[in-house]
Amino acid sequence: MDILIAGESWVTHSIHIKGFDTFTTSTYEEGVQWLKTALERAGHKVHFMPNHLVSREFPTSAAGLASYAVVMLSDCGSNNLLLHPDTFARSERTPNRLAAIRDYVAQGGALLMIGGYMTFQGIDGKARYHNTPVEDALPVIMQGTDDRVEIPEGKRPVSVKADHPVLRGIEGEWPVFLGYNRFTARQGSDVLLKIGNDPFLAVWGYGKGRSAAFASDCGPHWEPPEYLNWAYHDLFWAQLVHWLSRQS
Repeated sequence: MDILIAGESWVTHSIHIKGFDTFTTSTYEEGVQWLKTALERAGHKVHFMPNHLVSREFPTSAAGLASYAVVMLSDCGSNNLLLHPDTFARSERTPNRLAAIRDYVAQGGALLMIGGYMTFQGIDGKARYHNTPVEDALPVIMQGTDDRVEIPEGKRPVSVKADHPVLRGIEGEWPVFLGYNRFTARQGSDVLLKIGNDPFLAVWGYGKGRSAAFASDCGPHWEPPEYLNWAYHDLFWAQLVHWLSRQS
């Protein structure tokens, strides 16, 4: 099936100071490869849309999104979706793509929001998904401010519903994570994983569709090598996608 992943890219612009002299370097990077590979190994066709293309190329309607079985937002701030170049640069009216995502789920689509510095509320609250139509479709209520929980010492999530199809066959302890976004589970949602007293993975049905909120990254830095190389890494993402798309 076809899966859209939006986000998970960035450009790093560095200033090098060598005494009197300075120079700059720029690098383009992506953090999608572990998730993308896991889904492709499960037989899915993954369409990756990096952040710099989202504002122009992300579909503008629920009908446009309907060709995807699952839509994933990962480290993709809401401004990327709200500010189409025609609106930002030319002051033209364009569809609200946050509403389009909500309607896509309500009409039978599937949405997964993956944590990071630019999802949920994110660093300094700049991701800004709280009180938006996307939040309506998710099984969680976000904080209104910076929602990061940094855990440099590492902490393990704990399974709450090990018999759920998303977690079936995953045995033993989960690896440690180095941080996550804090949110509250909605009434009627299922919390499958917790980290401390906070939900770590929550799922629910919205309208005719399904959605999930995964509190941490799909790659570094919150996901250390222990998780990326975990024996159940690929199985987890494959089963989550199967559940979201109603294949299980």
